Parts: sequence; structure tokens; C-alpha cells
Amino acid sequence: QVQLVESGGRLVQAGGSLRLSCAASGRTFSSYDMGWFRQAPGKEREFVATISWGGGNIYYADSVKGRFTISRDNAKNTVYLQMNSLKPEDTGIYYCAGRNSSPFGPGRTAGQYNYWGQGTQVTVSS
Repeated sequence: QVQLVESGGRLVQAGGSLRLSCAASGRTFSSYDMGWFRQAPGKEREFVATISWGGGNIYYADSVKGRFTISRDNAKNTVYLQMNSLKPEDTGIYYCAGRNSSPFGPGRTAGQYNYWGQGTQVTVSS
């Protein structure tokens, strides 16, 4: 079992940057693939980025590629999402998710993840 707590969301102007953090409890964090998802009002939760347990495999949604960077520090049980060049369409609740690592690589759909944080609100004003 792992508990996830996101932080770092806030109101920011378009073009600005934010770094989200997700702190995990438990001693097995380093064996989990971790992902970031987001949900805008009235829309389904969508994939943003994912990173494998050792950081060797990383995937991004096309909408954030080149602007967002996912990383992790297994010594600190934390995964990060650096978001640059933010756009109003990046607005939403950002969720951290985790699952046991898979030989097929980190997942890109919400249904593949077992553990979820409570979310942190990101609002990008135009």
C-alpha cells in the first residue's frame, strides 16, 4: 500500500511555470511506475506523463511534449512534474498515480494505476 500527496498547484499566468510534487509513503516507492494525470471541468481524466520505476522509460501526452518534464527522486520518495510555457488549456486538477512496475513499461491509462493522490489544482489564466 502506498499513499500519495500532491502539492505545488496554484494560479499562474499563461507562459509561466510550475513544479508539482508528489510525495509517497511506504518503502516500496522505488518499485513503482508513477504517472501524472489531469482532469479539466466537464472532461475525463487524461494522461499527462509517466516514468518507470528507475526513470529509464518516460512518456508524455502529445499536448505537453516539449513543455513538461517528469522526474523522480527515489531517495526522497517523490515524483515531480515541471511544467513550462503553461497554457490556459493546461488548467485542471492534477493527480499523481502509482502502480507496481511492469515489464511492459509504465502505463498511459488511468485504469492501469492502483494508487492515487487527492489532486492539486492548477489554473492558468490567459
